[in-house]
Formats: sequence, structure tokens, C-alpha cells
Amino acid sequence: MRLLLATLLLLSFLGGNVLAGGGKAYPLGAEGFLVGAAPPPGLTVLNYAYYYSADELKDTSGDEVPIFDDVTVWAEVLRFIYFTKKKLFGGYYGQHFFLLAVNVDLNFKVPVGPKAQKSYDDFDVPYLIYSPFLLAWHLKGGKFHVVLDIADIYIPLSNEDDDNLASVGRNFWTFEPVLALTYFFTPRWAASLKLMYDFNTKQDDYPTPMGVTIDRTPGQEFHFDWCVSYALRPNLRIGLSGYYYRQVKNDDFDFDDFSGPPALRAALEDLEDNQGLVWAIGPGLWYQNQKLFISVRTQFEFGAEEMTEGQNVWFKIGYVF
Repeated sequence: MRLLLATLLLLSFLGGNVLAGGGKAYPLGAEGFLVGAAPPPGLTVLNYAYYYSADELKDTSGDEVPIFDDVTVWAEVLRFIYFTKKKLFGGYYGQHFFLLAVNVDLNFKVPVGPKAQKSYDDFDVPYLIYSPFLLAWHLKGGKFHVVLDIADIYIPLSNEDDDNLASVGRNFWTFEPVLALTYFFTPRWAASLKLMYDFNTKQDDYPTPMGVTIDRTPGQEFHFDWCVSYALRPNLRIGLSGYYYRQVKNDDFDFDDFSGPPALRAALEDLEDNQGLVWAIGPGLWYQNQKLFISVRTQFEFGAEEMTEGQNVWFKIGYVF
């Protein structure tokens, strides 16, 4: 029973499609330099390469969970942005679309989960992301830039693997309104902020480690990416970037048709109250050569609760056609 409860607690921390604790659709820290400064009308193509590793998992008090070993995540993301020359409310209208592939390698110090093993891994395309409505404003003579995204829609491909704790597949939707801002205090100093709030739909057949499934609605989440940068030259910037994540609404489990043992139900009811929290900060570099721009950033997590605490690396390259 102690191993069961420890496993349930562990599952609540890791997030993702088969684990409690919000939807965690957005890859934290994806944006940094000049995020509110939308590209000009026309097509822009971006490529994000992402690496994340962590060997600590924190509980509600911020203490390390001993049965966790490590997790490694690789991701490749293509993003297509198209802004028109048409204006609504003074802003340029546009849309964007994301296609991504994710690899997860998850390890424990004791056998856990539906397969009672120490290691799980998966490689898949979890969802597509689309927004039909972007507006971009360039204000105050180019000093202040704003992008309003009515909602990034995370479209699941319903390819989850119930027996795999590392499964990246999803069977629920996420709707994420976005507001991005960039302000140039001087030609050299700039600050950027991307604010997001996630609404998750019902997830059918959420798998528990005992092989019993239950429907749940992942809790709502608030998070933001930020960056402060300084221009060494007009086309070269250094800066600090980071993020904040907080689950602000509890998960909601549907026990109407639940037939599992009372101990499992009690553990799941406790998990409904668990809400993740994490901060991150780290250095970065941004370079532009005419229509091509490149950035590389790394971020170190701290203050984690109910989540892993590790480090990521983002490499981003874009071209304005």
C-alpha cells in the first residue's frame, strides 16, 4: 500500500496526458527575446529545438521525492505565422500553426506504473496547435509592440498509450488565450512578456497505476514567459529570460462510475487538490541577419512544487519570407 500511495503521488507531479496535475500543454519557456514584436505582413517560419532534463521531483513542500530518478525530453517544433496587411482595431490580422514531435525518457529508482518497471519512453506527435485570430500592434513609433492571440487551440491526436507513463499522446483539448508585449525603454534595452491562461477539456479514461481508468478534467493553469535584453549591436542581443507556472484550479475527477478500491479513491481525491508551481531563469543570446534570426537560451528551474525541477535549452531559428 505504501508503494501504491507513493506511486500515485509521483504520478500527480509529472504532468502530461496520463498524469494528474493540469494539462501542461505549453512547453514552458518557449518564448523570450522580443516576443511581442510580431513579424511583418507575409509568411514567417520558425523552428524550435528543445531539450529538458531533471533529476529532482518536488512534493507540495518543495522536498525531493526519493523514488524518482530522472526525465529527459527532446522536442522539435515547426511554426508557421502569416500576417495580412488587413487591420482590425488598428492591429494587423494573422494566424499561426504549429507542428511538433516529442521524445520522453522517464526513469525511476523502483518499479512503478502499469508495467511495474523502472523506465518508460515514448516518441510521438501529441497534438497540433492552431490559432485563427491574431492581432499585432506596433505603437509609440516602434517602441511598444503587442500581440493578442484569442486562443491557441491544442488539437489532440488521441494517440495516448495508457500503459506508458512517458506517453506524450493526448485525448483532451486545451484552449489558451495569449497576450504578448515588448517594450523598448531605449534602443538598447527591451523587456518582453508573454501571458497565457489554459482551459482544459474533459479527459476520458485517465489511467491509474492499478489499471483502473477514470474521467477527469485537468485544472486551469496560468503561466508566463519573460525576457529582459540588451543590444550589444543593433542585430545582437544578450539577455535573461525565464518563466513562471502555476496551476490555479484543482483537477476534477469523475467518480460517478468509479469502481476501484476505497484506498485508491481516497488517494485520487487527495490528488485533486495538488497544484504545480515552478519558476525558471537563465541567460540567452539573440542574433539577426536581415530576414534570418537565431536565438539560444538556457533556463534553470527553482521553487518547484508538485513538479520536476531541472534545466532546459531552447534553440530557435526563424526566417521572414
